[in-house]
Amino acid sequence: MDFANHAVLIGAVLVMFSILASVVAQRTGAPLLLVFLGVGMMAGAEGAGGIQFQNFQAAYLVGTIALAVILFDGGMRTRAESSRVGLRPALSLATIGVMLTTGMIGLAASWLLDFDWRQGLLIGAIVGSTDAAAVFSLLHSRGMHLKQRVGTTLEIESGCNDPMAVFLTLLFVTVVQTNAQTITLSVLGDFVYQFGLGAVIGLGGGRALAWLISRINLTVGLYPLLAAAGGLTVYGATTIAGASGFLAIYIAGLVLGNTRLHAANNIRRVHDGLAWLSQITLFLMLGLLVTPSELFATWHIGLLVAGVLIFVARPVAVWISLLPFYFPWREQVFIGWVGLRGAVPIVLALFPMLGGVDDGQLYFNIAFFVVLASLVIQGWTVAPLAEKLQLKLPREHAPYYSESLAVPGQADLNIVGYRIAADSPAVGHNVGELMLPEDVRVVAAFRHGKAIEALAHFAVDKNDLLYIITPPEHAHLVDQLLVPLDEAEEHEQAEYFGSFTLNGDARMEEVAQLYGASVPPRAKELTLAEFLEKRFHDRCVVGDRALLGTVELVVREASEGKVDKVGVRVMRR
Repeated sequence: MDFANHAVLIGAVLVMFSILASVVAQRTGAPLLLVFLGVGMMAGAEGAGGIQFQNFQAAYLVGTIALAVILFDGGMRTRAESSRVGLRPALSLATIGVMLTTGMIGLAASWLLDFDWRQGLLIGAIVGSTDAAAVFSLLHSRGMHLKQRVGTTLEIESGCNDPMAVFLTLLFVTVVQTNAQTITLSVLGDFVYQFGLGAVIGLGGGRALAWLISRINLTVGLYPLLAAAGGLTVYGATTIAGASGFLAIYIAGLVLGNTRLHAANNIRRVHDGLAWLSQITLFLMLGLLVTPSELFATWHIGLLVAGVLIFVARPVAVWISLLPFYFPWREQVFIGWVGLRGAVPIVLALFPMLGGVDDGQLYFNIAFFVVLASLVIQGWTVAPLAEKLQLKLPREHAPYYSESLAVPGQADLNIVGYRIAADSPAVGHNVGELMLPEDVRVVAAFRHGKAIEALAHFAVDKNDLLYIITPPEHAHLVDQLLVPLDEAEEHEQAEYFGSFTLNGDARMEEVAQLYGASVPPRAKELTLAEFLEKRFHDRCVVGDRALLGTVELVVREASEGKVDKVGVRVMRR
């Protein structure tokens, strides 16, 4: 009884301390997961806490559940419409990229460190995949709004490459254990079975779960728990069937998150908290597992593997994997740099230890050192690099109040509140005159604290409060109609998109005449939209840019690869 009470107290204190430490991390720019890992190490056997924790079986169990929850949440947050530009390159990175990374790390470990080729490939498989927890945490916690093609590719890749890393790690654990001299073609059959069945169960399980949630009436607080239990059921059933549970639960989350559901916003909000709790728990536990003296006894091996991974293997694998998709060089550089390693390599490093492989602790120490190096070197520099490469989009304006509204029998709606600024586009217009979509309604208005009765004929003025009910897909449009850009946002928008905005149907020849752009002769008869769509192979996204002498064209609005608005930046001579 005393042990259980002490365990609860210690666990709660560590989680609370990690959350409070995250405030300092945000101010200093430190990656949050590095903070959680550091708190675990300080509480461990050789830290101030002195906690002895070496239960690798428990660590594996907690680690797999936490990763499953994180992947489920990541799938729910990935928009299907954005996957059009990011799905195929992400799948290439998640399969070919992981195999190339594994091979290059294996070659470097056997050549530079004198490891057996089997051991080298096992090390490569363990550290070969990016980590969903690290990528999701870094991209979302910093408030970064990346170009759609880049952000979506990174998120889908990090959610889909864990199955390949697990497959390769288990394969090379067996190869090392049996001292096999070759790898047979039966491996290809295992690969197709695990990934094919995992995808099928994930798709079917996600649809079944969405159907169930849409047709059952529960207390609002039970819907997120039903979704979590359903996702873990998909994971467990797939794993028992011998297929990839991580792939299945990610796809189930993707299906669920892109289906219009009752209580959808509540489900996402609760799962955001569950994902954060999983990340904190996972990295605290992994910090407790490590013994710093043993870790730094092999620092030279870990440093060399981390260096090859960060500066050679990942960039080369990204370049080769993205060759068929015509990614601009800026995006390739960024994706190559954001190859963050996190919990996955450390959890995979438990496989050799649990499998009784010789030098199992060495694999764990190498993986842990690689993760530390990745979080410190890459994690600290992602935001500045995104700005330097012009991949971070300007801030978007938003309402001061937003909440989901559960409507029985149909998908959730958003209720948003706006305090009207003096320069809002709505000032001077009656509510009935606002160009709002048909399914968007102004439901309340207040002036000087008093509710307005006749809304349709109410003339909007500064400092009024408007409350609007809207489907989630129209929320951004409502923002644009009611919220003005402040000076800082206007400056940021002008710096990124340029001071002039043209329609996509403007002709290139006119741009050349007006702004002095160096337009190729063959392009003069094209419209801006046609030129940019041809340049980016019909996969245009906001932020794509083309330099024409001293003039730069920047895609400002695009839908499904088609360009609607183009910004014009006139460069200084």
